Amino acid sequence: MKKVVKFGGSSLASAEQFEKVGRIIHAEESRRYVVPSAPGKRDSSDTKVTDMLYATYALAEEGKNFSKELKAIKARYQEIIDGLKLKTDLSGEFARIEENFKAKAGKDYAASRGEYLNGIIMADYLGFPFIDSATVIFFDENGDFDSEKTNEVLGAKLETMDCAVIPGFYGGRADGSVQTFSRGGSDITGSIVARAIKADVYENWTDVSGVLVADPRIIHKPEVIETITYRELRELSYMGASVLHEDAIFPVRREGIPINIRNTNDPEASGTWIVASTCQKSKFTITGIAGKKGFCSVNIEKDMMNSEIGFGRRILQAFEDHEISFEHMPSGIDTMTILVHQDEFMHKEQNVVSEIHRLTHPDSIDIESDLALIAVVGRGMKSSRGTAGRIFSALAHANINVKMIDQGSSELNIIIGVHNDDFESAIRAIYDIFVIARL
Repeated sequence: MKKVVKFGGSSLASAEQFEKVGRIIHAEESRRYVVPSAPGKRDSSDTKVTDMLYATYALAEEGKNFSKELKAIKARYQEIIDGLKLKTDLSGEFARIEENFKAKAGKDYAASRGEYLNGIIMADYLGFPFIDSATVIFFDENGDFDSEKTNEVLGAKLETMDCAVIPGFYGGRADGSVQTFSRGGSDITGSIVARAIKADVYENWTDVSGVLVADPRIIHKPEVIETITYRELRELSYMGASVLHEDAIFPVRREGIPINIRNTNDPEASGTWIVASTCQKSKFTITGIAGKKGFCSVNIEKDMMNSEIGFGRRILQAFEDHEISFEHMPSGIDTMTILVHQDEFMHKEQNVVSEIHRLTHPDSIDIESDLALIAVVGRGMKSSRGTAGRIFSALAHANINVKMIDQGSSELNIIIGVHNDDFESAIRAIYDIFVIARL
């Protein structure tokens, strides 16, 4: 069996955490390919190394002295090295980083050094070979991830290696420069490595014991999801659930490789399994609840719009022309509602409204702001009667007015729109009716 194990920043924030990680890796011989993140916060008042690197590089870009800030970053790593009683010497690496910062090598280069340096320490600590991700993970000239070239080169490289440490978050471009994924991109690297070696399992170790049914900042100690499908997780991730980067699903889904979300601080917990499909029923009717604030709705009314060919296309053209993406588009016979991010829309609203009038000649346009969207997701909803009714009943009982509802034909999720002020109360009401009532 071959496993790829990725460890998040909180799992590698200190020497003590490194030791926990070492015990986890050595506990199973199958854990042979390790993807580390940069050191995270040691406590709530601490700063992530990636943020320290961004701040240091900002000074370099401005031509200011950044030696003090770079020294503080070096001290973070030296603390880990000393705590692990390693002989790792990063002075040459930091001299090179200082030189490249002065040469303005770029923000991506700066940010990537967190994972790069942690990878060197991890490789020394485990006695594993180190692979610089810039040599095996590729981006094309447009900055897009080149999945096929990466899979071919990385697969060939790892085929000859029984074990390796491959830093997360970054890769290389054809011109030799470094490029990063978006924040949280170490999850993606782990998934890429898992695909390349055709791993049996991709273990993603973090500071929670799996994917939770709801946001723990809203629900006190929410239940852990035992098994979730790629599609369900994609829906939850898109709506704000943040245990796993949403793009990390794609590489492993192509090979049918399951992901296991585990807790570094509670390694005995089984965590959450993320799979392509499963016959296992959810513990509850729903799998999870997630949501975001900060939307607004553009409600367009016009008699007989349903019989006007191309009406919807022209509406969306008005948004496209002003580079505004839409989130949802519920509609009726004579009405259509476009939901967009409020901060993207508010500065362009009158231009968009004018273009909608010009293109479609509506009877009226009404805009409502300060909305939140909540996704109730679950493969079990398809076979359960009255799910939507129970949601509305719970919200009505909590005196929450539903502004919008949208359900896809797959019956995998129901999207509900409420006022921003009702967001947390709505999630609690839905959680209570589907989870608390079943415990």
